[in-house]
Amino acid sequence: MLFLIRISRFVQKTFAFWVLLLAALAFMSPSVYAPLAKYIPWLLGIVMFGMGVTMTVADFKGVLKHPKAVFIGTVAQFGIMPLLAYGLAKLFNLPPEIAVGVILVGCCPGGTASNVMTFLARGNTALSVSCTAVSTVLAPVLTPAIFYLLASQWLEINASAMLISVLKIVLFPILLGLITRMILGAKAENYSEVMPLVSVVSIVLIVAAVVAVSKTNIIQSGLLIFAVVILHNGLGFLLGYTAARVFNLSYADRKAVAIEVGMQNSGLGVALAGLHFAASPVTAVPSAIFSFWHNISGPLLATYWAGKTDES
Repeated sequence: MLFLIRISRFVQKTFAFWVLLLAALAFMSPSVYAPLAKYIPWLLGIVMFGMGVTMTVADFKGVLKHPKAVFIGTVAQFGIMPLLAYGLAKLFNLPPEIAVGVILVGCCPGGTASNVMTFLARGNTALSVSCTAVSTVLAPVLTPAIFYLLASQWLEINASAMLISVLKIVLFPILLGLITRMILGAKAENYSEVMPLVSVVSIVLIVAAVVAVSKTNIIQSGLLIFAVVILHNGLGFLLGYTAARVFNLSYADRKAVAIEVGMQNSGLGVALAGLHFAASPVTAVPSAIFSFWHNISGPLLATYWAGKTDES
């Protein structure tokens, strides 16, 4: 078990490299990885199960300790990122399939990677974990609702079907993970150390599948999508920090909210795009690129903040 834990920690630290490697391999040999596309919902379910196994009651108790900060972080998560996505889609006059993909990733909840980045940035990790937990629980309702409001002008959106999808591939696996943790008891700590390895493998395979089935579209629009994703992510960090500062949160809390807002559960975006926009594979590309990019920008920002003793 100790050996697996060491591998898990190594893979987490080098996550961006594995995403880039598998994406490159999928781009060069799409026929090898394209069949994985039909398993994307299952792979994301594994990621969410792993999140459930690693979650504890303390994650939700943090809401009681930091109610104002969690509220601000959650509102910023579901306010800033969707509106930024909508604004970028309009500003760049994106094609409908790409615009919908950008808005979709913007409407997703925060990702668990934000918790690690907040820790490395010397931010309020407990706040980050609480925000991730709350936004993930709210995602089955808020993600389809906000997505419908912002994206229905481009393509027909079935919000009720998307709600059911989010329940199936997010909330149910998390609940199953929580139940598993309760059954395992003390042993859960060891398993929770290994689950990130399973999650990383699953996310990397998801990205590879999307790249494989979207190769042609990536060649045509890849640079444009990449530029939009970089802006979306970077502005998310900036506006998340600004929102926390406006409401007089502490420096550690500001860092937590900024990272929480800027880093999305992009795997969910890929899965939802694959389920509901299968006829337009390029819709999943913004989420796939976001998955790669925020695992580069997040560590860079965390490293910068870790070296600063105060906000000056």
